[in-house]
Amino acid sequence: MYKKERQINVRKMSKSKKFWDNASKNYDKTEDRFEYIHQKSRKNTKRHLETSNVVLDYGCGTGTTACEIADDVKEIYAIDISSKMVEISKKKAAEKNIKNVTFVEGDIFDEKLKKESFDRILAFNMLHTIPNPENAVQRINELLKPDGLFISITPCLGDKMSFIVGLQIRLVQIMCKIGIIPIPIRRIKSSDIDELITNGNFQNIDTEKIYKGASSYFMVAKKRMPR
Repeated sequence: MYKKERQINVRKMSKSKKFWDNASKNYDKTEDRFEYIHQKSRKNTKRHLETSNVVLDYGCGTGTTACEIADDVKEIYAIDISSKMVEISKKKAAEKNIKNVTFVEGDIFDEKLKKESFDRILAFNMLHTIPNPENAVQRINELLKPDGLFISITPCLGDKMSFIVGLQIRLVQIMCKIGIIPIPIRRIKSSDIDELITNGNFQNIDTEKIYKGASSYFMVAKKRMPR
């Protein structure tokens, strides 16, 4: 049973990888309309970084965030399942002569990632698109050092959004349902994120709802120490 389930997960991962590889070509352009949210979340993130931090950027995309915060931390290990996204990220870092960011094709469950090895873990625009966010949050907790911080920004498609964005999301969900887009796009609310984080043994220490056509939930959560 386990072997069969693992084979299904590998097939799903392969389809997701192919989708993000194709999306990488125009990814930055498609994200331009949400640049206000991206900039605000990066600014918020910098308040919680220290120059001694070792950071994991989970789902780094085209590397924009990692490159922008590189000067604020000691080291960044940035991962994405899309090899094409990683290629673009490496080019960005090379153009800016950034030396302390390592971009790698990979997943949060890679056994090469050691427990309690990161001071900060970022997951930007991830939690509403991954198959098992509960497992991912548990893994993030394992990888963080004691008192480490989990920093995320998540589109909350169950919260406020403009009429146009709402229509676009409905179209995307139809495409997901018929298999054109092989990833889940959940219409979650900020309260769902709060529950996910609490159940993952974290404590929220900073949150902000950022709106620009759609609601995004910025959150910083501290790893709880075992009693």
